[in-house]
Amino acid sequence: MTAEVDPAVLAGDRALLGRSSTADRVADILRTRISEGYLPPGSKLSEDAIGGALGISRNTLREAFRLLTHERLLVHELNRGVFVRMLTVQDVTDIYQVRRIIECAAVRGLGAPPYDLGHAEAAVAEGEKAAKEGAWRDLGTANIHFHHAVVALARSRRLDDLMRGILAELRLVFHAMDNPRGFHEPYLERNREILSALRAADRAKAELLLAAYLDDAEQQLVERYSELLGQ
Repeated sequence: MTAEVDPAVLAGDRALLGRSSTADRVADILRTRISEGYLPPGSKLSEDAIGGALGISRNTLREAFRLLTHERLLVHELNRGVFVRMLTVQDVTDIYQVRRIIECAAVRGLGAPPYDLGHAEAAVAEGEKAAKEGAWRDLGTANIHFHHAVVALARSRRLDDLMRGILAELRLVFHAMDNPRGFHEPYLERNREILSALRAADRAKAELLLAAYLDDAEQQLVERYSELLGQ
């Protein structure tokens, strides 16, 4: 059953557009909402509802849709409209292959300490707060923020942009887990361990912890997707 996106989710984002309502900014808003779990796979994106919520033209919104389709976050179905994409098992394995290349290399390539770990520390604190409140979707968002912060240590805008798209796709994968607490909560402690290794400037340990983390998460998600898709 297809559900349409509630435009109220986007109404507060209108101020983010400023005076120049560009397709890039609209795409960034929608990408962020996907990363935060507000736009689940299979959701139909209504041009009228979203355009009205953000106060943008139909052409601007269609260009934003085109950008996000290119990023594999949306899909256009002929005579039906635009939908948030449903991912496959192959998508999951590909996402984790890219994550290993980016995240592990970012840690391995860190220069001399100390490292600016403020964003990573804030993401762990965000996760701890979410876990305490039982807000499991928010815990998934905090997990995404932590790994984006790890890559940001490389100080590369290109890597930041690439990681933003990868993590938005990852959020679509998370929706498959029918027990979000059971999936996300154990990884909060593993984020703490990675952060501790980075604080100690032990890049080798941080990379090993990160690689094991990614291997385990991929295995869990592939198993779940295989069950859902009968593969």
